[in-house]
Amino acid sequence: MASLGHIAMGMAVARFESNRPAPLLQSLFASMVLWSGLSLLPDADVIGFRLGVAYGDEWGHRGASHSIVFALGVALAFAAVARLSERPFPRTLALAAVVVGSHGLLDTLTDGGLGAELLWPFSSERFFAPVAPLPVAPIGRGILSSRGLYVIGIELLWFAPLLAYALRPRQGSQGHRR
Repeated sequence: MASLGHIAMGMAVARFESNRPAPLLQSLFASMVLWSGLSLLPDADVIGFRLGVAYGDEWGHRGASHSIVFALGVALAFAAVARLSERPFPRTLALAAVVVGSHGLLDTLTDGGLGAELLWPFSSERFFAPVAPLPVAPIGRGILSSRGLYVIGIELLWFAPLLAYALRPRQGSQGHRR
């Protein structure tokens, strides 16, 4: 993926949370950055390329950091830290698990790469979804190539509903119109 789908997921959760009486962050923009960053976290594995970690290794791209166990571990840590600011632990845990866990699942919808290691540490098998509607994106500066821009365009179409929800104007402080 070109990451637009991951960012859209984080932005949508931030919008969802902004409707609560006590949002995680007061600024919707800051909240969108935080949740989108959490959604992108599994792709930090690309740092491994510079360290000699091969794509297909356990901690290579789309490896262990794209697993359900990794998502639950990150969500647990995130919810524990958020709890310090008096956030409801179960709700924050669930939303963080969805945001981080969606990363690997969305990556299985692409038409390239080696698949996502969703069941690590129980299995090193990499998975693809039965359908692959999303083209795989070039890594790094390649995203600015014609192929990369094509992938961004496709993702923009697929994730337009999440982006529209996330970017819709806030309701006025007077509530809903009758």
